Amino acid sequence: MTANTPRTTAPQGARQIAKIFKAASQAEGAGALVHRTIGNHALSVLDPFLLLDEFELKADRRSPGFPDHPHRGFETVTYMFSGTMTHRDNAGNAGTIGPGEVQWMTAGKGLVHSETPDYATGDVHGMQLWVNLPAKDKMIAPRYQDIPLGDIVDVAGDGYTAKLIAGELGGQTGPVTDIAVAPLYADITLTGTADVHLPVGATRTAFLYGIAGDVQTKGGAVAPRALAVMTDGDTIAVSGAAGTRFLLVAAEPIGEPVARYGPFVMTTREEIIQAVEDFKNGRL
Repeated sequence: MTANTPRTTAPQGARQIAKIFKAASQAEGAGALVHRTIGNHALSVLDPFLLLDEFELKADRRSPGFPDHPHRGFETVTYMFSGTMTHRDNAGNAGTIGPGEVQWMTAGKGLVHSETPDYATGDVHGMQLWVNLPAKDKMIAPRYQDIPLGDIVDVAGDGYTAKLIAGELGGQTGPVTDIAVAPLYADITLTGTADVHLPVGATRTAFLYGIAGDVQTKGGAVAPRALAVMTDGDTIAVSGAAGTRFLLVAAEPIGEPVARYGPFVMTTREEIIQAVEDFKNGRL
């Protein structure tokens, strides 16, 4: 499966690991540390996913986080493990998300925003995923879906529990809606009592990202801060000790060209040049 090639068939059966990518640590923003799997030289794009960072901001260093920066042409998904982050944009929007909460931001035609940590309760730790938009949606109006903890769906499955952010799992539906790539985003913890079979949809791109413990699946094990790209199939079979925790993310590939320059993701070089010009001239 190449990064930008849509599938023409819908394979059935259990997926296995195609390749594992260990996170590469780097500085980002204003002194923040991120552990990046998608979006670096080893895995630049996993259609429709553009970037996956696990970010850490230490209370004893007081990094200001991610000051004003622009986005155009895609969506950012911020999921908090601990601490809180406040976002503000140049249209006057603002909001705060805390532990277990989510912001799904559709940048669309563009905005300038900041993401600022609050160290009142200690370190700030979470995930940020970038999801591409199809060409027809790249210039839609920006919007936010801020999901408080009480709206995150708790799923009790056979051999696992899950925090469901988007998509369907265990007969339930997550609170994030109306996303072009029909995503599944779940934070899953194994109970260690049974092998687990997770439906993902045969036509979707899917990956596992390890958070705690080693999750065993067909073709190997996924350790913390490693991402496993999965082959085609309609289910993923996993097992592991009680407390093993990982993200399961899947979405329909877009299958369009990706033109990318920093915080701008479009389909042509000309659109990227226009995005840079618009930012320089205050039109985002």
